[in-house]
Amino acid sequence: MSQEPNYRGPITAITTLFFMWGFITCLNDILIPYLKGVFELSYFQANLVQFAFFGAYFIGSLIYYFISIKSGDPIGKLGYKKSLVLGLAVAAMGCLLFVPAAQLLQYGFFLAALFCLGLGLTILQIAANPYVALLGKPETASSRLNLAQAFNSFGTTIAPVIGGYFIFEYFFDENAGADAVKIPYILLAAGFFILAFVISRANLPAIPQTEVSNVKGSALAHKNLTMGMIAIFCYVGAEVAIGSNLVSFLAEPSIAGFNEQLASRYLALFWGGAMTGRFVGALYLGNGKLGGKLGGAIGLFALAFLFTMLITGFSFAEILPFAGLMLVNFAVFILGKSLTSRTLALFALASAALLLTGSFSGGLLAMWAIIGVGLFNSIMWSNIFTLSIAGLKEKSSQGSSLLVMMILGGALIPPIQGLVADQIGIQLSFLVPVLCYVYLFYFGAQLSRAKI
Repeated sequence: MSQEPNYRGPITAITTLFFMWGFITCLNDILIPYLKGVFELSYFQANLVQFAFFGAYFIGSLIYYFISIKSGDPIGKLGYKKSLVLGLAVAAMGCLLFVPAAQLLQYGFFLAALFCLGLGLTILQIAANPYVALLGKPETASSRLNLAQAFNSFGTTIAPVIGGYFIFEYFFDENAGADAVKIPYILLAAGFFILAFVISRANLPAIPQTEVSNVKGSALAHKNLTMGMIAIFCYVGAEVAIGSNLVSFLAEPSIAGFNEQLASRYLALFWGGAMTGRFVGALYLGNGKLGGKLGGAIGLFALAFLFTMLITGFSFAEILPFAGLMLVNFAVFILGKSLTSRTLALFALASAALLLTGSFSGGLLAMWAIIGVGLFNSIMWSNIFTLSIAGLKEKSSQGSSLLVMMILGGALIPPIQGLVADQIGIQLSFLVPVLCYVYLFYFGAQLSRAKI
């Protein structure tokens, strides 16, 4: 009997990439209020940060898709390792562009730097997501992606704490304009270059069924992929819009009246919730008996809560409501019965309910309701992605490019919410992502009925 290959080393290397792009993506949530103050922008103008960053995902993925139809899969020709190194190099160059942008004090230059950074992360997303999904058994693909995404969320959790400290406090000078972003992004560029070197030396196994250079035709014939593309658009758009406007929301006198530094720490709880849910999802959506997974998930749940307290710097009393939200999240996990599509539908329903509560209540109830959405965003990317590429086989990379292209939602939904916020206020603007979660509920429910 042949022994199954051990993919722990390659998965560990790729998981590091998930952490890095999670960290840098969440820094945009700190950039938005910071640049809004530096350049005296409206909510709509400030949210163009996300338009430039996530718009790069759409442009890069669209180019990839057309190349794959005409000439075959680019990743199949270049290979996963070289594709990852290329993505890291482009992302590093985008980080370095923040230096001249800060020097010239031009908002448009910042947007150009974010676009370049987004192009690099596009290449990483197209290559890394299907690679992790294919490194092992298909039935545990969602579990592996949830684990990788959990480390992505670790990056998004500590980014507001670290980024908020450096940008709003350590390097902050009222007379220095946008200079506070220089050193953080230089350090990030160095991190990307180091990772590129490490990946170039790593032993990453080839996946024969996906590394095929002459596979042509469109993956759009698969219905679950086309539905999944809309789902990715809605999920990313909703999550990015909430994260982008959360600091401003928490600053409202009728909500919490926090300053930007303190609001950044609560933003870390929003992303920390996603991290917690993904770690639990990695265990609960994997193989094994339900009872055994339940016991392990309870232990992991407790550890995740303590870890979240540690990295965000809050005391137990300060985030006791967050513990209650985690219990609700865990209960919904149990209702999902370890089924990918069913869990997605239930989480979308819970997210919509929390957003409606945050939009029509006030004070701490509204604050914790919006923060709690992060817990239910947790498994969405992984579940949508694995449901969407199921059965694509040799067209997995092409399907991945189409899904990554629909990260366009992160470029369009935040400015739309910004426009609504300029007209009717930041609190009611959170009704915009509610519509996204309605579709995600529909997507999960439909595939649950079809037993996909």
